[in-house]
Amino acid sequence: MKKPLFAKTFPLLAVTALGLTGCEPLMPEAPPPTGAQVQPQESINGLSFNGLSFNGLSFNGLSFNGLSFNGLSSTAFTTWFQSNPSLADMAMRYVVRCAVPDGQTRTFTSPTTSVQYTWDGGLGLAPSWAAGNAATLAEQQIVSACLAAHGNRLGESLLISVLGRDAAGDVIPYTAEEIITYSRKESCFFGNLFNEEGLYVAAERAPLGPQESTSRACAGLLDDGTETEVPCAPMVHVGDCTSHCTLDEGGLFFATCTAGGVTYLPITTRLSPADVNQCGDGVCQATERCGTSHRYDNCALDCGPCP
Repeated sequence: MKKPLFAKTFPLLAVTALGLTGCEPLMPEAPPPTGAQVQPQESINGLSFNGLSFNGLSFNGLSFNGLSFNGLSSTAFTTWFQSNPSLADMAMRYVVRCAVPDGQTRTFTSPTTSVQYTWDGGLGLAPSWAAGNAATLAEQQIVSACLAAHGNRLGESLLISVLGRDAAGDVIPYTAEEIITYSRKESCFFGNLFNEEGLYVAAERAPLGPQESTSRACAGLLDDGTETEVPCAPMVHVGDCTSHCTLDEGGLFFATCTAGGVTYLPITTRLSPADVNQCGDGVCQATERCGTSHRYDNCALDCGPCP
């Protein structure tokens, strides 16, 4: 039986922050079981984990270049991975989580150190690619959107609600409890990193309040409606979702989004209100600053006066 590849021609991941370029996801060391089904994922505090996913992808793992590879066993992938194993390991964790179904893994063994890396599938958004075929355009778009949705400018691991449809058109599973618990509407993410069309994010709700802050990428607008202080490259903030996207018939997530005349499959995200930092909660968060007031960037209540 042919070993499944992620894709026979998939763009290489560029670790731009370190000035390195290299390749991307590849084939598992063993093919997934024939007819494998997505199984219900574990629960956290009683919540179904089907449509929930931990984010924390560093932005220097988000950029792609136009190179291609032929699987995890390719020389190009090995060269890229060994350039910075820690960062590559993190990037691959999110690529596999987005593309591959829950219950499957993808494994790579370093030929120089003999260290084995195993990445767990999760959302299963690219079933054909995960099965060994070249990534379709829909798979390129939805995996790109998923990677963007998992970006976190501080590298923090927060549990987010991931909503949308996979490349085959099936709804990402969610529960009523998930929607209630993750009640804070956040953003829509779309684009295509595979062909370098770019990556976009837009807000689904009003800007954060002056006391609020979040580690989430460009996902949360600042209280003045800008994103000027929030580093999010290579993502481009394009305003609000309703200006670019069309809601799915169910009304919970966006079905398509358009930028530059191209229509994309997006990912829509939601947060738990508890994961939006509040100046005044007695904890000096990484998103808050010392000062004399009660704004997130001037938060004497949590961070005290500046030296």
